Amino acid sequence: MWSKQQTVAEPPAVSPSQGSAAPVVPFNSASNSRLGGTSARGSARLGASIEIKGQLTGAEALQIDGKVEGPISLQGHELTVGPTAHLKSEINASELVVSGKVVGNVHVSGRVDIKKEGSIIGDIFSARISIEDGAHFKGRIEIDPTKSQAAAD
Repeated sequence: MWSKQQTVAEPPAVSPSQGSAAPVVPFNSASNSRLGGTSARGSARLGASIEIKGQLTGAEALQIDGKVEGPISLQGHELTVGPTAHLKSEINASELVVSGKVVGNVHVSGRVDIKKEGSIIGDIFSARISIEDGAHFKGRIEIDPTKSQAAAD
């Protein structure tokens, strides 16, 4: 037999008007910052199943986890190459973090960071560079510290 105590313990039914009052987490909230810390600055992501053949340009930070064949230009913005990414691209960006595979020349006004699981085959033109133990690099490096100062001006 049901008692009042059991009835009170049941959660109240949500009406359609109350359903819209459910907690709404804005896209740029702090909970999304764990994805890379750039969500509040406006970043985009290409998932692992995305394949692009052609020119890719943008005015925001970008993370690529899929395949891209063609030039990538994110002047003044960061490009993150995820661990599942395969790029055959000429890259122009302000910062570059590589955990996947890049084949092509890289032109970066700031820092290039090749993680231990990352690989770049091509020439790097940058103000700063970091290559972790275990990372793969084959090409030429030209470091010009004045590049980052010119980009800041």
